[in-house]
Amino acid sequence: MSMNQPQSNYSYADYLESSEEIRYEVIDGQIISMSPAPTPKHQHVQRELLIEFGTYLRGKECSVFGSPIDVCLFANQTTPNEKIKDWVQPDIVVICDRNKINPQNIVGAPDLVIEILSPSTARNDRVIKFNNYQKAGVREYWIVDPSNEYVEVFLLQNNRFISSGFYTKEDSIKVNIFEDLSIELKHVFQDDSGK
Repeated sequence: MSMNQPQSNYSYADYLESSEEIRYEVIDGQIISMSPAPTPKHQHVQRELLIEFGTYLRGKECSVFGSPIDVCLFANQTTPNEKIKDWVQPDIVVICDRNKINPQNIVGAPDLVIEILSPSTARNDRVIKFNNYQKAGVREYWIVDPSNEYVEVFLLQNNRFISSGFYTKEDSIKVNIFEDLSIELKHVFQDDSGK
């Protein structure tokens, strides 16, 4: 399907068949994001979080993945690609059910999703994707602001996201889906020049 066609009713099959080298996210058949490349600060924060989670998860059942990776929130292993109308590419996901990991994508709700804000994605991350992650059953959702150096954490309780805390560069975050993992944000927000 060409990006010049009306932006409605896209399916994951259309996306996979496209010859265009454009990454985008779709909610209910509608394109919600075709973002420019992330900034160096965004990439730094993503890299540091991937290091923290990757080191902790080495040899464990759960796995961490960084964008770009397609997450088909409301699909399962038997859902045909033509029927998938929702997929996103979160900055970081943690998956503890290996049955959700396919060769080309993730199907179903991740256990933890982290979105790193940029000016072009902030509304989607805070509203549209927030609501879809909640609806899909994501257990823990982090919104990371690299410019202002803070993290908001939301936990799923009774099918609703409840704010669990607001953390700044001086804080340590307890990762709620794991009993024994905390991340010191001074490492995450420290820039590559050591500041």
